[in-house]
Amino acid sequence: MRMRHIRLLAATGTVVSALALSACGGNGTGTKDEGRASQSVSPTAAATADRTPSAAPGTAAGKGTASGNSASGTSATRAHTPGTRQGGGRQSGGKPDGTGGSIVLCNGANTTVTARPVPRPLNHMLITVKNTGRRICELPYSPVIRFDEMQWAPQAAQDTQPQAVVSLAPGESGYAGVRLSAADGSGEGGTTAHKLTVMFQGRTPNSDGGPAATPTLPAKGVYYDSSLTVSYWQQKADDALNW
Repeated sequence: MRMRHIRLLAATGTVVSALALSACGGNGTGTKDEGRASQSVSPTAAATADRTPSAAPGTAAGKGTASGNSASGTSATRAHTPGTRQGGGRQSGGKPDGTGGSIVLCNGANTTVTARPVPRPLNHMLITVKNTGRRICELPYSPVIRFDEMQWAPQAAQDTQPQAVVSLAPGESGYAGVRLSAADGSGEGGTTAHKLTVMFQGRTPNSDGGPAATPTLPAKGVYYDSSLTVSYWQQKADDALNW
């Protein structure tokens, strides 16, 4: 009986030892195995973290960086895109006017127009257009004028064509000269007019530039004949008269 009891205790101890070994990984070195398992995961995670920025910049884990890069790229594009304002709005014209709008045509809606005969040169009249709007406006080509109900339009003197289109900032004025009649009396069909209509051309010759203007003439009227001629629009009054 004593020997049987000893053998039973030995068998029980063997079973307990086997269970302990199984719980520790089967070789009694469970703590070391756990350490190796932890180390086997870390290099993989580190390699993944190292590869992510180079393999896919600005994506996945780099979302915050990607957002910053995207914003920087957009700002650079805006800064170097012609005709684009900061903030994404595109201008319809080529130059900013300082008031958030684009360049427009000068016409009877955004200017005041005056017409007055001048003592020199003889038989000449000066037309003055003042920009009363809030935007820069342009005066392409020459004015198209009509006295009373005349059925023909005077020609523009080609030698008065400026090198660039006249551009008026708010408050500035542009000018055109009008030769009313021939100084030597060679003109025909002379008559006195009491009404003047000044029409504006668009960005192509003979196109409509917008509303016309009707400046007041002297009470006695203005005499003109068949030699009636106009100058191109000029930036200075002297250039409008000296031709």
